[in-house]
Amino acid sequence: MKPISIFWFRRDLRLEDNTALHEVLNDEFPVQPVFIFDTNILSELEDRSDARVSFIHQELSRIQKELEKRNTSLDVRIGKPLEVWEQLLADYEIKKVYANKDYEPYARDRDKEIYNLLLSKGIPFKAKKDHVIFEKAEIVKDDGHPYTVYTPYSKKWKSQLTDFQLAFYPSAELNNWTQSDPKPVPSLEPLGFHPSQIPFPENDISIDLISSYHQTRDLPAISGTSRLSVHLRFGTISIRRLVRTALKTNEKFLNELIWRDFYQSILWSFPRVVHENFQKKYDGIKWLNNEDEFKKWTEGKTGYPIVDAGMRELNATGFMHNRVRMIVASFLTKHLLIDWRWGEAYFAKKLLDYELASNNGGWQWAAGTGVDAAPYFRIFNPYTQTKKFDPKHQYIRKWVPEYDSSDYPQPMVDHKMARQRALDTYKAGIN
Repeated sequence: MKPISIFWFRRDLRLEDNTALHEVLNDEFPVQPVFIFDTNILSELEDRSDARVSFIHQELSRIQKELEKRNTSLDVRIGKPLEVWEQLLADYEIKKVYANKDYEPYARDRDKEIYNLLLSKGIPFKAKKDHVIFEKAEIVKDDGHPYTVYTPYSKKWKSQLTDFQLAFYPSAELNNWTQSDPKPVPSLEPLGFHPSQIPFPENDISIDLISSYHQTRDLPAISGTSRLSVHLRFGTISIRRLVRTALKTNEKFLNELIWRDFYQSILWSFPRVVHENFQKKYDGIKWLNNEDEFKKWTEGKTGYPIVDAGMRELNATGFMHNRVRMIVASFLTKHLLIDWRWGEAYFAKKLLDYELASNNGGWQWAAGTGVDAAPYFRIFNPYTQTKKFDPKHQYIRKWVPEYDSSDYPQPMVDHKMARQRALDTYKAGIN
C-alpha cells in the first residue's frame, strides 16, 4: 500500500474554497477523499424519505462526478464512525487525516474519539475552521467572557473582520489526489432510505435578490430570501463567499450571517442550551404541553391562517419562511404554552436546513428563555403579523386553500385570552 492522507468530508460538501481540503492537497501525500454515512445519526431519523439524506446523496454524487474528472474516487462508507475508521486504517496506509471542524456536541464527542484512535496509531488528525467566520471564543468581551447579546457581538465581529478571515482557498484547482477507478456512491436503499420528493433550492447567489434583501426578507408570499441556508448547513457553499458578497451588497444580509456565527458561539460556550433554558430563571414555567393542541399545530389546523400556512409549508417542502418561523414558534410557546423543546424537536425532524445552533437559538428567542431575549411579554399577534407581512393573504391562500370557507377551523384559542394566560404563567414561573 502507498502512504496517503485522508480528507474526511462532513459539513463541507464542495471542492471549491474548502479550507482543510486546500491544506491537505498542498501536503506531501496523495489524498483519498472519504465520506461516512453515520448510522448513529441515520438511526434517529424517523422519516425513511428524509430529504436531508437525499440532499447529501445528491451532493456526494455531484462531487463524485467532479472527482472522476481528476481520475480519483470518493470512498463512501456506512456505519458508526469509530468502526468505519478502524476499517479505513486496515484498508489504507494512512499518514495524516484532515477535516473541517464541526461544533455540535455530538460531533465534538465523535471527533475526540477518532482523534484518540488515530493518535494511538501515531496519525495526526488536523481539523480546520471552515463552517464559520469566527469560531469558539474568537469573538469575546474584553474580559474574555462570551457575548450573550447579539448587538455587541456583531459590532465586535465586524471590527475584527479582516481579509484573513475571508481568504479564498482555490482547493478545486489542486490535483494531489490518489489515482483510482471510480467507486459508485451507494444508493439510498442500503442506507434504509428512499428518495425524497421535496425539491431542493439552487446553489445560486442572486446579487439582485441580496441587494433588495432588506426590503423583501419579511414577505413570505414572494421569493425574497436567498434560500441558501441548506447549502450553508451542508457546506455546499462557502460561508466566506457569502460574507464577501454581503459586504459589497447588503448589510442586513450580512447581519443574518453574523447571527449564524453568534448562535454557534453560544452553543460552543453553553452546550447545556441544547436541553435547557439559557436563562435559568424561566425553569419554573408551568408548560401546559397539551398533546392534542400540539398535533393541531404540527398539522397546520390551529385556525390561525398565518400559523397554519407556515406549518403546511414546512411539512410539504422542508422549508419555512424565517418571519413565519418566528410567528409559529411564538404561537406554540405563548398561545398554547407548549415547551419550546417540543417545537424545536419538530423543526429538527422537518427542516431541510436544520442546524442545531440556529434552531435552538431561534426557539429560545421566541420562548423568551434564551440569549438576547426580549422581555417575556413580547407575544406576537398572528393577526397583526398577517396584516403587516401578508396583507393580501397570498401566502396564506397558497398553503391554506380552504381559508375563508366553512371547512377552515375556528381558532383553537382566543388570542386575547391566550396572551393574558401566557403573561400570567410566565410571571408566576419566574424564579
